[in-house]
Amino acid sequence: MMKRILPYPLFGLALLVMWLLLMQSISPGQILLGCLVALIATNAMSALQPETANIRFGMAMLRLPLVVLQDIFRSNLAVGRIILQGQRQHIRSGFLQIPLDMRDRFGLGVLAIILTATPGTLWVQYDRSRNLLLLHVLDFVDPDHWVELIKERYERLLMEIFE
Repeated sequence: MMKRILPYPLFGLALLVMWLLLMQSISPGQILLGCLVALIATNAMSALQPETANIRFGMAMLRLPLVVLQDIFRSNLAVGRIILQGQRQHIRSGFLQIPLDMRDRFGLGVLAIILTATPGTLWVQYDRSRNLLLLHVLDFVDPDHWVELIKERYERLLMEIFE
């Protein structure tokens, strides 16, 4: 019965606390209004019926953040060097289509975040029917290198975690 009224109690509590912090008041009226907002929002969330992710815990989950942090650090240095040394005229940027094997939507979402967070790359589009990723690369030298890098460093680890 309680689950039907408040399907996500922790989410509701977080919304109530957020409401009270934003209103900067703990008056009875604000508490009541915050409870009403939390109740409506959690029921709306329940109507969406979010899909649960199948996550496998293992070494891939430990290795992925290290790989991503290392690549982000290297990319920051490379992009900074391009900007500071004024070598922009020698840089060739371009678009690249990468065929993906991964189909899990959570894995694809994490891959999109990784690629967009890495300086010099940007997830542009994903074609679900052909399972193709369109990626923009700032320093586009060798397309095969980029395909191998994304498939080996990210997609393989994400598939171990999500598929």
